[in-house]
Amino acid sequence: MKSSLMLLPLLTLASLTAQAQTATPAPAAAAEVKSDWTISGNAGLFSDYRFRGISQTDKKPAFQGGFDIGHASGFYVGNWNSNVDSALYNGASLEMDFYGGYKMTAGPVVLDFGALYYYYPNSGANGTFKIDNTELYISGGYGPVSVKYSHAISDFFGVNDSKNSWYLEGNGSFEVSPGFSIIGHLGYQKLKGNARVIEIGSTSLQDNITDWKIGVTYDLSGFLLGAAYVGTNRDLTGGTAAPTNRNISNDTVVLSVSKSF
Repeated sequence: MKSSLMLLPLLTLASLTAQAQTATPAPAAAAEVKSDWTISGNAGLFSDYRFRGISQTDKKPAFQGGFDIGHASGFYVGNWNSNVDSALYNGASLEMDFYGGYKMTAGPVVLDFGALYYYYPNSGANGTFKIDNTELYISGGYGPVSVKYSHAISDFFGVNDSKNSWYLEGNGSFEVSPGFSIIGHLGYQKLKGNARVIEIGSTSLQDNITDWKIGVTYDLSGFLLGAAYVGTNRDLTGGTAAPTNRNISNDTVVLSVSKSF
């Protein structure tokens, strides 16, 4: 009996301790801290690299890729790269674009202001002139459509006395079903100063080029498949194609596969 009486306080104490432990709430998980910075990348394979409608790779495939660093405030910087025809860029087989800017919203409109530098390593080989270009740009987007204006503040791709050349473009992307979109583009290049083009079989100097693109894209498990009909209103040659007067600005279909990460 004495032993049984001595056990009662111990059992009572154990019960109270268990109740206290059960009643104590678990500490709340620490809130996840979200960074103000984002880093993204992209890479793709294209059957031709068309810049403003003109082939930069002698109508051969291009591997392209880059990355972007953005801040929650709207500021961003980035880099984009592609192989190019070395004969077209005076010894450079690589294009490296460096850019930075600021994005903001004004009601339903997304505004983008920035600067872009086109750099071609080893351009200017064998006594040729160095090719590069610096442009300021501004764009506005509303829903699936956008308009962009680019203005050269340097000599336009190395051509002497060609500052203030400019390019105006409109772009659209319309999703017609999940993952499937129709894309469109129309651009107008105005050349200033000594920047001029001469069409194949002509001696007349032209100071403008119009280019267009219409195509489709399909998101296949994160890989973006694309097919686009691309062309210009000029018949131009240059680089590797120049000795045989092959046209590098005529209408063509560009196929692509790319991925963002």
